[in-house]
Amino acid sequence: MPKLRKYPPELKERAVRLVLATRDGDGGRLGACTRVGQQLGIPSDTLRGWVHRIEIDGGLRPGRSTDDAEHIAQLEREVRELRRANAILRSASAFFAAELDRHTADGRVHRRAQG
Repeated sequence: MPKLRKYPPELKERAVRLVLATRDGDGGRLGACTRVGQQLGIPSDTLRGWVHRIEIDGGLRPGRSTDDAEHIAQLEREVRELRRANAILRSASAFFAAELDRHTADGRVHRRAQG
């Protein structure tokens, strides 16, 4: 499997700007991504993904924006944490209910000392 390359944000921004400018000139995104990608040494599929993401984030194309995706991921993490906490509380509740039943079955009722 090929090693993933991390591209600097400045290069991404420049490449996307070039693709958008080239595409506006001749109208073809696929050809623009290929040409700009060859010039900058970036695979055309990678560049196409960046352009796609920018178009979604800019509202030019339907889809889930980066901000929305991050917010949804954060909410999903929170839901998992709350479900885990609920399971722990349910287990503790069942444990203490069983303890209470065991003590009342013995006929002994424990009361707090008043005083």
